Amino acid sequence: MAKTLTGMVSSNKTDKTIVITVHTRKTHPIYKKQYTVTSKFMAHDENNQCKIGDKVSIVETKPLSARKRFTLDKVLQKAVLATEDREILEKAESEDRAKEKAAEREVKRKAKEEAEAATVAKEEKAQNPSKELKAKEEESK
Repeated sequence: MAKTLTGMVSSNKTDKTIVITVHTRKTHPIYKKQYTVTSKFMAHDENNQCKIGDKVSIVETKPLSARKRFTLDKVLQKAVLATEDREILEKAESEDRAKEKAAEREVKRKAKEEAEAATVAKEEKAQNPSKELKAKEEESK
């Protein structure tokens, strides 16, 4: 009877080959503590249908190459987001954060310029009160 394993696709970079990561829980014979063992298997994917993150079932077969001893049986669950999609999403989020930071810097710069202009205006008023009087006189005329 052929061995059947279930795991997640961790790589699909090679043509017609996928790498499946299988997590197995084992119990230590003396200490009785459970631990996880991770194994990677290469499997033949004839149609290149699997993407990273897919949950798949593989079945044992005759040796297909030096490291391939399994073939893809079926895709149990498609990946929620493929790695490429995650990278695109993360890149878009980082660009959004950069734009927000740039906007905040612009607001701070404008506020600083306004504050400097206000202090300069106050200093000018303190040094030349006659300008203020002349402006009031012109308004009254």
